[in-house]
Amino acid sequence: MAAQPVPHPSTDKKRVKVYELRNNDWFDRGTGFCTVAFSVSEDGQQRDPRVLVESEDHPDRVLLETRICKEDGFHKQQETLIVWTEPSNGVDMALSFQEAEGCAMIWKFIHGVQQQYHSAAADDSLSDDLAMDMPHPISLPQASMANLAEIESQIRAMSTTTNGRESLTKYVLTEDYIGKLLPLVSDAEDLESLNDLHRLCNIMKIIILLNDTSIIEHAVSDECVIGVVGALEYDPDFPSHKANHRQWLEDAGRYKEVVRIEDGMILRKIHQTYRLQYLKDVVLARILDDNTFSVLNSLIFFNQVDIVQHLQANGSFLAELFNIFKPSQPDARRKKEAVLFIQQCCGIAKNLQPPARQTLYNNFLAHGLLQVINFGLRHNDVGVRVGATDILVSMIDHDPQMIRSMIYRQLHDKQPPLTDSLIDLLLVEVDLGVKSQISDALKILLDQGPPAQAEAFAKANGEYAARVASRIPPSADPQQDNFLNGFYESSASKLFQPLINLKDRTNMEFSVQQASMFTYLIEILCFFIRQHQHRSKFFVLNNDIVMRIAQLLNCREKFLKLVAIRFLRQLIGLQDEFYIRHVSEKKVIGPVLEVLMQTMPRDNLLSSACLEFFEFIKRENIKELIKHVVENYRERLLTLTYLDLFRTLIIRYDQTGGFTAKMDYSMDVDDEPRRRANINPRTGGLMEHLTMDQNDDEYWNTSDDEEDFQPKSGHRTSSTNGEPSNTKPLVDYASDEEADENVDAGALSADEDKPEDEPKKANESPATVAPPLERLSEKRRREEDEEDDLTKMVQHKRRNSSSASSNNSSTSGILRKRKSMSGARDAGGGPKKIAISISPNIKAGNGQAGNQSDDEA
Repeated sequence: MAAQPVPHPSTDKKRVKVYELRNNDWFDRGTGFCTVAFSVSEDGQQRDPRVLVESEDHPDRVLLETRICKEDGFHKQQETLIVWTEPSNGVDMALSFQEAEGCAMIWKFIHGVQQQYHSAAADDSLSDDLAMDMPHPISLPQASMANLAEIESQIRAMSTTTNGRESLTKYVLTEDYIGKLLPLVSDAEDLESLNDLHRLCNIMKIIILLNDTSIIEHAVSDECVIGVVGALEYDPDFPSHKANHRQWLEDAGRYKEVVRIEDGMILRKIHQTYRLQYLKDVVLARILDDNTFSVLNSLIFFNQVDIVQHLQANGSFLAELFNIFKPSQPDARRKKEAVLFIQQCCGIAKNLQPPARQTLYNNFLAHGLLQVINFGLRHNDVGVRVGATDILVSMIDHDPQMIRSMIYRQLHDKQPPLTDSLIDLLLVEVDLGVKSQISDALKILLDQGPPAQAEAFAKANGEYAARVASRIPPSADPQQDNFLNGFYESSASKLFQPLINLKDRTNMEFSVQQASMFTYLIEILCFFIRQHQHRSKFFVLNNDIVMRIAQLLNCREKFLKLVAIRFLRQLIGLQDEFYIRHVSEKKVIGPVLEVLMQTMPRDNLLSSACLEFFEFIKRENIKELIKHVVENYRERLLTLTYLDLFRTLIIRYDQTGGFTAKMDYSMDVDDEPRRRANINPRTGGLMEHLTMDQNDDEYWNTSDDEEDFQPKSGHRTSSTNGEPSNTKPLVDYASDEEADENVDAGALSADEDKPEDEPKKANESPATVAPPLERLSEKRRREEDEEDDLTKMVQHKRRNSSSASSNNSSTSGILRKRKSMSGARDAGGGPKKIAISISPNIKAGNGQAGNQSDDEA
């Protein structure tokens, strides 16, 4: 295959934008420079032809590299677009060139390569299957009234196969078959031949549904569009009806040129875009398939991109457009058309990529867009007000902070802010759709934004930083603070003036506009209460808003009653002590109860809202409100006791005797330390609370180190007043004493003042010592088990030991304490005293501790 002459890459790079179709929306992959060439192998031979786009910002980055092959189906649209489908993944791609010359040069190369693929059936350098897949040439009958039936049958048969569709597409374009069919429409109308008109309509549908961009562009061109839509007016599915597409498109008054557009190409694209939208939304709305719908959307999208880029780059055009709104221009009709034109531009911008949309809005704001919005919001024509509101909502949806910044600038320049215009329009607007949009715009502009998420902050900065940040109050934007302060000082009272004016009003009859206004005002107020806590509290209290809204419970409209109940439910749902006390003081729960009694036993939305209101009070146990309801409306509640809800409220109040809030609060305060003390630190469960005597408490609170410096047990006092203590010891050894009562006389001593004689008796009479030693070994094992339990209970008072000698010392210390307790118990008037002899091996293991034990014994 002969190589095509390709321009040198260094001098013929063409600036393009690369687009990719994702979910029926064109995604901008970036801007770069396009080149085409054959890839070169290692041996210097040319291989596959490729299209390469290098990034404009990062030359080393390749935005696109695709191989030109037969299956790609490259198509040129208009003068600056090339579209195709990637064969590897089936993704639709597009190149939008900055200049038509560059597009023509690249297309010449691509088209030449594709022509060689199709014409080289016998060329060995190409695959043999190319010749097999080539569409066969076709020939349709001559376009005439007599051949319409045969033409329809042939093109219907060819449109069922892929090769047939390709052949038919090429034939229609090369032979200008659409142009040959258009005169037949007027001939058939003159002859009033309805069957021929139905055949022409079917033929036009099949040709358009071939999904070829060139055919569609030709069909909506100036010379063809009227004839094409004229044929589509006679739909055989509705034989008794005729559409009026030509009348609609021929109306030149629908195109209004506010500022003259000098560029002829942009002017043609504007007309073409309008016709494509009409074709998609009206003419072919019933029969469109996904492929044709995607093709039409792609054509519309690329036209809109070109139109918007031309407008925002034309400084003289924007200056002339916004100069229309200067006071020196008295033409009201032109101002109205300018607002609607800007609305259309903002509507087109919704389909653009965010960077292009941001650029358009910035250019509009720099030329005075807020002045246009203020003019439109105050216009007498509802269409202009809707247009201005649509412009504002479009910009808020894109970036609300951008509008807030403009409002800050207005406040800094001592100009009335945009929010005042929105408030004035909300209070007088009769269109419910405009009211809804203005309400949403006010809430977004006055939104302080969500608070920082503690979990996300902890992940990013660590738990310690999150704990520190939680103690520091979030710093608010000073500009936003000033804006909110000014709003609550002057604008808030103006906004809620209809609610404030309900004071001293007895007639609760409202018009539809007034009722809808109250609905939107209360929704805005609920939003303010959630977002502006401190400012809204002062405003609600200062203007007695709760009482004014409670008056709406006496009106006839049920939806207004629901709005009022939703507001009160919002207040108690915050569980803020200020609002709960305020609701109790104003006694606004009584009207809610009255509404419930009027609607019961009917089941409707109003009764459900009232029941949920009281159910929330019971479920959350809002004690002050329970007390307020039962004390003030007990007789009404008794009539509703067939409901468990109100019976439970009365019982809960009666059980606490009206002191619910204070009593529970004091109990919580008193029980909290005790509750924490009774929790097992290991298991987390509750522990049994044991009452301990003072002597036992002192025993457990005394450490072993302090024990070594205490006087001997014989010198200890048994009570603080010198009197014997009758308190039962913490550990009772009654079973051991009963067992030791049977020991021989040598093991017992009746005199406590002679401790020196006991060791001698133990040494002099081995016969008497043997039985105690045998019993002591059993008792020793039992005492070791008890030592483990005692050690676990007082582990926070003891130091852990790792050596055998330390364990022996601990054992001796516990034995000394036990014997000291026994001595104290005997000194309190016990009839018998016990002397315990320690075995020699324990003495040898503990040295002085053993001797001290013998002396004490």
